[in-house]
Amino acid sequence: MAQAQDTDPGPAGIILAGGRGRRMGGADKALCRLGGRTLGARVRDRLRPQVPALALNANGDPARFAALGLPVIPDTLPDGGPLAGVLAGLDWAASLGATRLLTAAADTPFLPCDLLHRLAAAGTLPAYAATAEGAHPTAALWPVALRDALRAELDDGTRRMREAMDRLGAVPVPFPDPAAFFNVNTPEDLAMAETFP
Repeated sequence: MAQAQDTDPGPAGIILAGGRGRRMGGADKALCRLGGRTLGARVRDRLRPQVPALALNANGDPARFAALGLPVIPDTLPDGGPLAGVLAGLDWAASLGATRLLTAAADTPFLPCDLLHRLAAAGTLPAYAATAEGAHPTAALWPVALRDALRAELDDGTRRMREAMDRLGAVPVPFPDPAAFFNVNTPEDLAMAETFP
């Protein structure tokens, strides 16, 4: 009798767009336009070839993101910042049978096309991108098995992404191009991003 084999569907991916956009005047950064396309569409198009399943983490009315064509996964814990988005993504990934989750912020439109490949070099450890300019903890690969540990971190009041990652044993993975992780946080950043090739 043949034995059924467990198959890993590959990493799932989630775009973190649950922030309030205070520095952007309260706008949904995923919907801000850069070169005629939304930031969310740019990040989606960078991640979609890298993962078999992709979603958007956002709160409020999901209909506003319909044009992205992605499932919208809300936070399950209120006021948890991006870590709550990661946790919601880990729960969603677990429901798909995925063992890892690739995360990226909706305001990072120039992500490298080999983000997953490079982060996966860390093996089974959680990993985040790092450049000469510093750490980029929202660009990360998380083992789904860490979701209970992350939930405990949030329950204990941890809100800083880097703090949680350090406590969970995450490792930095070097990337050569700091511009690939440029964050569009303000209208000035958006104007600067327009000058990028």
